[in-house]
Amino acid sequence: MYNEKVMDHFMNPRNVGEIEDAEAVGQVGNPSCGDIMKMYLKIDKNEVITDVKFKTFGCGSAIATSSMATEMIKGKTVKEALQLTNKAVVEALDGLPPAKVHCSVLAERAVKAAIYNYAKERNLVYEELVGFDPNDDHEHDEYEEG
Repeated sequence: MYNEKVMDHFMNPRNVGEIEDAEAVGQVGNPSCGDIMKMYLKIDKNEVITDVKFKTFGCGSAIATSSMATEMIKGKTVKEALQLTNKAVVEALDGLPPAKVHCSVLAERAVKAAIYNYAKERNLVYEELVGFDPNDDHEHDEYEEG
């Protein structure tokens, strides 16, 4: 069911944990499907993400997508991290079973939720976050396929 890369990120997840003095923390999830992700970002004065950690309660796909998302945004600027899509996470993992693609949506939303909170606390505006609400439960049909 899962490919080798997904299994590797599930069995050996990267960047697990929390950052106590994080500049950005975001949590998203849908208790009805059982997946909850919390993302912590350390952001320097140049808006570079110097460290990122996550805590995920969910299935193997949720853990793998969280792990991959952290790898993809570490060392990037906030603006670059906002370009992360669930489709890019799925591609970086060499695919996910169709029933598990919603986990990649959650990973994308967790990154955006952390940056949303970072921006809100600093009165910053990122056009990529216009209309984004971190409190909306993700829907299983929100993801991009193909």
